[in-house]
Amino acid sequence: MAFSSLSFLFLFLPPVLLLYVLFRTDRARNVLLLLASLFFYAWGAPRALPLLVGTALLVWGCGIGMEKGWRLCFPLALVFVLGSLLLFKYLGFFAGIIGLGGSVPALLLPAGISFTSFQLLGYLFDLRRGGIRAERRFDRFLLYVCFFPQLLQGPILRYGETLPMLSARELRRDAMDAGARRFLRGLGKKVLLADQAGVVAAALYGEPELAGTAGLWLAALCYTLQIYFDFSGYSDMAIGLGHMFGFTLPENFRHPYCALSVTDFWRRWHMTLSLWFRDYVYIPLGGNRVSRGRFVLNLLTVWALTGLWHGASWNFVLWGLYYGVLLILEKLLLGERIERVPKLLRWVVTFTLVNLGWVLFHITDPAALGPVLRLMFGWQAFQWRALLALDSSVISKLPAIPLGLLLSFPIRERLCGTEGSFLREAITGVAYVALFIVCVMFLLSSTFTPFIYFNF
Repeated sequence: MAFSSLSFLFLFLPPVLLLYVLFRTDRARNVLLLLASLFFYAWGAPRALPLLVGTALLVWGCGIGMEKGWRLCFPLALVFVLGSLLLFKYLGFFAGIIGLGGSVPALLLPAGISFTSFQLLGYLFDLRRGGIRAERRFDRFLLYVCFFPQLLQGPILRYGETLPMLSARELRRDAMDAGARRFLRGLGKKVLLADQAGVVAAALYGEPELAGTAGLWLAALCYTLQIYFDFSGYSDMAIGLGHMFGFTLPENFRHPYCALSVTDFWRRWHMTLSLWFRDYVYIPLGGNRVSRGRFVLNLLTVWALTGLWHGASWNFVLWGLYYGVLLILEKLLLGERIERVPKLLRWVVTFTLVNLGWVLFHITDPAALGPVLRLMFGWQAFQWRALLALDSSVISKLPAIPLGLLLSFPIRERLCGTEGSFLREAITGVAYVALFIVCVMFLLSSTFTPFIYFNF
């Protein structure tokens, strides 16, 4: 069940919110949220629900055993979580590498397995380091694992930060209002920007020979906008839902397309994933407090794993290594000299590199990637008349491109500020109601488009 579906907006969320407000104790509200989260997950992936609950039960039990000094508990839980991830997501990929791809059956990928696996692994690592205490109540631990606002696409939670909110939280009117507005902004990003830009990108990538050089650069720009507004829109909706239920979820995006370097971009994009790899992979490998050769190896390892985390395909590994190489160049060769380059030029170069990165990310077929890159860096005319003859609906989607570019920058924050008069608040409220109505109209008049990161 996607946040942008009519079933979620009208059948699931209203009764859950109503019951949550009517319940008076944190224990009753936790039970409600847990049942709602299990139902939410089972709605789209009923066969995967036993795996989710069973894995959480094993990690919970092993966590208690670790605190009691049972040495086998940590490797047992680690092997089970990683083994499940490898089995369902990467078995076919690694079997293909050793020439057994055709003999391995394709397994259904459980929704959100990458995100839930990383939350469970983070819990185990923090517990092993002594940074947290083992959770004694399974219902509370299971809610941490499957809290529906962030279950399928994050942000990735840390147990130490989430426990205080699981134990006790305050339900405030202002937080619910702010959460509802944040949710609606995310819904608008998804429905009015990401889905519209995605139609243009799909049309252009579907006919690369007709799109030509200019068309494929436009396709890259459209996909760049699509994936940002799709994923950041989900994060906004998740954070907004969290506020509505009294939870403060971590921020996941901070205007990444404003970045003035690749390093800056990754401080702003999918921040909870970047921090996860930094804390649990990069630093344990030695980070940057090692020799230059080891530093390079550490970065390439982390970014190969980051790419592979996104999908079981060589293009994701290539995408990860692409960023690893760029970061190595920035840190070892350019260093502080980047700061002396005019900001506009730094932004243009960074944004262009990010666009190219999304081409590697988006085109999963290696046989199709080469021709697309050759057309982008060669020259072939944009046959727009022939392309529009195949699908003229893309014309109505084009306004999403300049609007998306504009909203990639912190325009709203600078225009709206933090406080306003009663009249301004009333006008803002009406604007949000209008935004919701427009989004529903778009949902009713178009086919359902799933979130991109549902695949990961």
